[in-house]
Amino acid sequence: MNKKQRMMLVRIIIAAALTAGMQFIEPGFLPKLAAYLAIYIIIGYDILYKAVRGVLNRQPFDENFLMAVATIGAFALAIYEGSGDYVEAIAVMLFYQVGEFFQSYAVGRSRKNISELMNIRPDYANIERDGRIERVEPDDVAVGQVIIVQPGEKIPIDGTVVGGESTLDTAALTGESLPRDVSEGSEVISGCINMTGVLRVKTTKAFEESTASKVLELVEDSGLHKSRSEAFISRFARIYTPVVCFSALALAVLPPLVRSFIPSADPMWSVWIYRALIFLVISCPCALVISIPLSFFAGIGGAGHEGILVKGANLFETLSRVKTVVFDKTGTLTQGVFEVNAIHNPDDGNFDYDQRLELDRLKLLELAATVESSSSHPISKSLQRAYGKPIDISRVTDVKEIGGHGITALFDGHRVALGNEKLMKSLGIGYCHCHTAGTIIHVAVDGTYAGHIVMGDVEKPQAREAIAQLRKSGVERTVMLTGDMSEVALQVAHHLDIDEVHSELLPADKVAFLEELLDAKSANDGSRERRQGAVAFVGDGINDAPVLARADIGIAMGALGSDAAIEAADVVLMDDNPLKIAQAVRISRKTLRIVWQNIIFAIGVKVACLILGALGYADMWLAIFADVGVMVLAVLNAIRAMYAK
Repeated sequence: MNKKQRMMLVRIIIAAALTAGMQFIEPGFLPKLAAYLAIYIIIGYDILYKAVRGVLNRQPFDENFLMAVATIGAFALAIYEGSGDYVEAIAVMLFYQVGEFFQSYAVGRSRKNISELMNIRPDYANIERDGRIERVEPDDVAVGQVIIVQPGEKIPIDGTVVGGESTLDTAALTGESLPRDVSEGSEVISGCINMTGVLRVKTTKAFEESTASKVLELVEDSGLHKSRSEAFISRFARIYTPVVCFSALALAVLPPLVRSFIPSADPMWSVWIYRALIFLVISCPCALVISIPLSFFAGIGGAGHEGILVKGANLFETLSRVKTVVFDKTGTLTQGVFEVNAIHNPDDGNFDYDQRLELDRLKLLELAATVESSSSHPISKSLQRAYGKPIDISRVTDVKEIGGHGITALFDGHRVALGNEKLMKSLGIGYCHCHTAGTIIHVAVDGTYAGHIVMGDVEKPQAREAIAQLRKSGVERTVMLTGDMSEVALQVAHHLDIDEVHSELLPADKVAFLEELLDAKSANDGSRERRQGAVAFVGDGINDAPVLARADIGIAMGALGSDAAIEAADVVLMDDNPLKIAQAVRISRKTLRIVWQNIIFAIGVKVACLILGALGYADMWLAIFADVGVMVLAVLNAIRAMYAK
């Protein structure tokens, strides 16, 4: 608890103790009134202050005004009747403050979840000057400057490791407890904690553009975007409160006036004023005004704790209605890392022509890895990784890269060609079609075909389970869009059990397909999302920004450090785990269920109690439950949104 909460709890305990103590003594009229007024001031001075301030600011109609009028009216009624029963007025304010305490505590718990994210903000950066390490503000570090990160310190700015080896704790950013090993050449992002060795990091971004700053900006702004439910409740309260006040006034005045025109009938002013005061207490919209924003706030905090950043409460409603999920393939469902899946040479029996060169698989791989070693293409790195032996680049000369075709070079004096079918055709070399899905690298030596190597992207280990979990979460249709060849795309889609696949697409084609999908759904009627469900697009956030921005919900996965993702996406998953897509949908639906539970429960109880109060069947204690009791129950229900499972 913070200081304010502790003070509120002390006031509640003192007021409750004094009220209980007054039941055992019988002072005179004035001492008793003075004692209860003192207790009332102790427990309610802040409410009275806010009510007066609202009146002075010409915005009187809020819950503070309702509480002030109801309790002061109860005091006045007790004085008028001479009953000396001031306990009801004290009880209304006391229990209201108990409800406020629960609400404050719940918000504090939710803020704690978000504050754990805020802890990723680095306080300083270490730079080396004249052989000494100096601490400076992260804002003062220039791009390209080398910083030093000691064990136990946060990495302050995104960069590349230029010295040292260590293990990083990324839990605050990704929600994952598995440490990450880094060494020279590794990319590191701000907000991670250096656990073991000293690292020298060359910065690649300014502090305000680094990952930690972007994430914190996203979290801080998320509370500014109200959901439709939250905005409705705010508008509802602004209209509802003055209506309630004037209705209570009418209830207090009109029946006695009518009765005063009836001969020999008692106007019963005190009875109707008492009913009006009960009406005011019951009608206080605290449960709705407090619990609905708190539910969304708790949902944002709970999702953030799991490494799922939602840009605003308004997105929870759209995310909860997702029925179609469209995936990019490379980097989203696959790791974007090529591996050698197969090597086919003439010994395989697949070659039915005479002009062929007998090379064993290892020799074929050595030749391809060595010739490709001068290229920066990912395929080159994968071939070298598969070969796994030192490469003598002096054996390769006269390297020529042919865009969209492949590469030619001299290898130990022999003319070697590596590339796709277009390269083989352009050189007039007969080749063998491969029936294995993947990227095919054909190899020829001195104009003679030697075989081919099959490269394939590696599926993420959780991808298949992620698709299954989405279906369990209520997603009805899954679609994969990729620029890859149709054979490869179909193989991946079949293995992952994806409903629909579209291949060989350019980025503009992906946008066009999504436009068609959205137009087809909106053609049904104006309420596309409600009838057909929302469309989510999931991409890796680097080259998918246009599609992320166009979808009903854009989800950038594994997008730490990607400015395009954070700007274009509505939801940012802070690691590469596709299982978190289904988790994000489940969190949004749980949050919306809690919101509607609170709305239905609060309005239902209040309407019933208002009718009972107007008819004279409710006393002030039932009014206290209808106001404070409902608020406490709604707040306790709202904080369940913090716990994402």
